[in-house]
Amino acid sequence: MLLWVACTAFGLTACADDDRPVTLNQLPAAAQQFIQTHFPNEEISYAKIERDFLEKRYEVVFVGSNKIEFYKDGRWKEVDCKYTAVPASIIPEKIQMCVDESYSGVAIEKIEWNRRRYEVKLANGLELTFNKKLTVVKIDD
Repeated sequence: MLLWVACTAFGLTACADDDRPVTLNQLPAAAQQFIQTHFPNEEISYAKIERDFLEKRYEVVFVGSNKIEFYKDGRWKEVDCKYTAVPASIIPEKIQMCVDESYSGVAIEKIEWNRRRYEVKLANGLELTFNKKLTVVKIDD
């Protein structure tokens, strides 16, 4: 019985991380539109679909190391601009105003969104968490 449980657990773990490359045309239409709108001059290094047990996501990495993760329906989940600022057109206005007021001149390098909150990483290393109403609820350094 123990051997069966171990084999089953191993099999599920092996299948859990099923990444495979995709082309730009194989991304959901919303993801394609997002890239064309906010990253029109970026060259794609690679794109892949990631499948976990219950979740499917897409990841696009550009030649300059910027990265975007999308939910299965093509809505953006995370934009990570390692060496540049996240395009202002992606950042909700209230978040940008908060950052400008409290951290003038500091760029937003990463933004992550889910149904409950936004998480923002600034160039100075601070991480801000905003609730649904776009109010700061947490600051980490």
